[in-house]
Amino acid sequence: MAHRHIIARAAVIAALLLIRSTSADVLPDNRADVFYSKYSGGGMDITGYSATARAKITENFALEANYFVDKVSGASVDVITSASPIKDERRQKSGTLEYLHDKTTYTASYMSSVERDYISETASFSLSQSMFGDLTTVTLGFARTNNTVGDNGGTSNKPDITWVGHALTRAYSGGVSQIITKNFIAGVNLQVITDAGYLANPYREIRYLDPTNQVYPDTHTSTAVQVQAKYYLPYRAAVTGLYRYYNDTWGVVGNTYELDYTHPIRDKWIFEGRVRYYKQSAASFYSDLFPFAFSQNFTARDQNLAALDNTTIGAKVTYAFLPDGWKIFKRGTVTADVSRIRFNYQDFRDIKNFGVAQGFAPGTEPLYQFNATVYQLYLSMYF
Repeated sequence: MAHRHIIARAAVIAALLLIRSTSADVLPDNRADVFYSKYSGGGMDITGYSATARAKITENFALEANYFVDKVSGASVDVITSASPIKDERRQKSGTLEYLHDKTTYTASYMSSVERDYISETASFSLSQSMFGDLTTVTLGFARTNNTVGDNGGTSNKPDITWVGHALTRAYSGGVSQIITKNFIAGVNLQVITDAGYLANPYREIRYLDPTNQVYPDTHTSTAVQVQAKYYLPYRAAVTGLYRYYNDTWGVVGNTYELDYTHPIRDKWIFEGRVRYYKQSAASFYSDLFPFAFSQNFTARDQNLAALDNTTIGAKVTYAFLPDGWKIFKRGTVTADVSRIRFNYQDFRDIKNFGVAQGFAPGTEPLYQFNATVYQLYLSMYF
């Protein structure tokens, strides 16, 4: 599936995000959430549904369970030119246990993700320690994912799955957040992820005079450092700035810049806006058009490995429809979030819409661009 490697890494990152960056001496409140999301862009439509329940068994133990389903239809432009559109469903289940001892929170979780041609299982462990009068919080985390990769030689309606390989992902993270003043909080996080095994995508092909399958390295290590700071304004609003640097052993270097603004009104409304810019270089073995087959040891024509930049503009509004609670519920909120993303590729060409039939010689097609829209809606009940 076109987004399989992204999903596998997203599962690891999601597991590491279970680490609490706030004070570690109080477990979060009980809550239940239902979630809906819709992504549309670049030939892909992805719809997601999720339900989460969290409960404190005692003041020191808490359990959390999540069930998530996303349905994918269509295909990205680099897949549609060499394979048929996909229609698939992924089901993900996860469970988390938190234990609080003094000022340290220990978190263990397990996540299982299954689709017809891809199976992923992730186990993670983390700890969060507050110190120096709760002004400083230190976090450490580890996650391990086993992936089984398949190739559907049939159709969406009549799949014929051949299991082509396995991949193992290990992720390590560490972070420090610091309350500098009563209005200013800053933090830094380091993340290292290593992959080994079958890392290619069987649905993508390289391009030369005749297409052939891609050949990826069987190891991949990435390092990311993120720095962020939040400043609380006198009128209860807040501004957050973020910078993230990424590089990996495949030659990809990425930089992310983000600015967020949060503005509450009374005790019922919270309005948020954000601007995000991301830019990356291409992988060392990527090319939109190779001179001939096996022209180098590793080859890929994967739009996720091309040089690109994207800009995101987003807005979110949260409404507390139960600000003072009701019966067993302390509070209830509903949130709507929408983002618009513009993708621009520097070395990936649109051969789907501007091929030889339209009079373009190989390598002269226009560079690929597309817009994507993401909608999210979720309901949260605290009790």
